[in-house]
Amino acid sequence: MRTALTSLVGCRHPIVQTGMGYVAGARLAAATSAAGGLGVIGSATMSVSEMTAAIRRVKERTDAPFGVNLRADADDAAARIEVLIREGVRVASFALAPRRELIARLKDAGVVTIPSVGARRHAEKVAAWGADAVIVQGGEGGGHTGPVATTLLLPQVVDAVDIPVIAAGGFFDGRGLVAALAYGACGIAMGTRFLLTADSPVPDEVKRFYLAARETVVTRDVDGVPHRVLSTPFVASLERSRLVRAVVNGARFKRLSGLSWRSMLREGRRMRRGRELTWAQVLQAANTPVLLRAAMVEGRVDLGVMASGQVVTVIDDLPSCRELVERVMAEAEATLARLPASASVRDEAATGR
Repeated sequence: MRTALTSLVGCRHPIVQTGMGYVAGARLAAATSAAGGLGVIGSATMSVSEMTAAIRRVKERTDAPFGVNLRADADDAAARIEVLIREGVRVASFALAPRRELIARLKDAGVVTIPSVGARRHAEKVAAWGADAVIVQGGEGGGHTGPVATTLLLPQVVDAVDIPVIAAGGFFDGRGLVAALAYGACGIAMGTRFLLTADSPVPDEVKRFYLAARETVVTRDVDGVPHRVLSTPFVASLERSRLVRAVVNGARFKRLSGLSWRSMLREGRRMRRGRELTWAQVLQAANTPVLLRAAMVEGRVDLGVMASGQVVTVIDDLPSCRELVERVMAEAEATLARLPASASVRDEAATGR
């Protein structure tokens, strides 16, 4: 199935694995790309040297194209971009809109730039700055998310920009891929579905917790902005003990990261700009990686935060990335075959926007 996404990045199938912190390392990204999708390393929780090592491990495991997700507001964003260019990474993705000059540097080097957006105006802005494509995440998605459902946000963005649009938020199977194509997208991006695969490095006890989950919640008590996570007693306790936990976790993050209190407060001030955050929320935002690491690396479902899309409630297995990608594509083909106008739908999917 050829679309504007497969043509742009060179993957075989229009499926993207999102860059999840502590989850999307070399193992998951390489397995996804080798299966024909676009694997993405989540580097926001990595040092520059760790990111470089992860890139090289992916290159050792597959010749297929892959991407790296970056924090556009990181102090070392420009240095990380130079690593991507030097290592020949095909795609740079961003959770926040990168600065115009960062997009220009990537484009000059031939690196495909794909920011994620949660609003039409953000898509219009990055398209005007030269982004090659956008990932549009609706409110169903996990992690930081907005209030607008994918089914409403996606057609708004497709109609507003002339670059390829990738749909995220609520996707887990081939029927969703066909629906996204019908809306005008060129492919889908999935996070929770790839987290729950055999190739995901998340501890088995955490995966079992996800598979048993029946509810997600959107809370501001993790880092001050809306965050969709699994509903747990720990998440419920954040409101009751926000400041104490923020200070304790801040101290722990300081030890793990080697950052000084001054650096952490500088990071917090940057996060606070343009947002109405308390200093407790600022501290919590600066050490959110600790809460993610507790679950995703240490297996502490009782003390960690587990980002999750609403699709977690309909996922009940742990296939390999290859099995998952092949299943999604087979389901998409079967769905298209059942549609009365399947021939025209196929034509549109092949040409893309």
